[in-house]
Amino acid sequence: MAKVTVSLDAELAVEVMVLAGVNSPQDAVEAVVRDYIARGHRTEARTGRTDLRLREVAEEPKDDQRG
Repeated sequence: MAKVTVSLDAELAVEVMVLAGVNSPQDAVEAVVRDYIARGHRTEARTGRTDLRLREVAEEPKDDQRG
């Protein structure tokens, strides 16, 4: 699986670590992202609506990735 590196304010990372009860910034960010994705899936399941255009845009290659 590909990895992504991002910069994040240390105070935000520490606050999420405390709230999530984890010991590393990596685990904290992964927990937040997984929760966000799960919440989106639950919303889609309840409403029966999927914003297909958003998914299409997310799957399109960026300018620097195009042939």
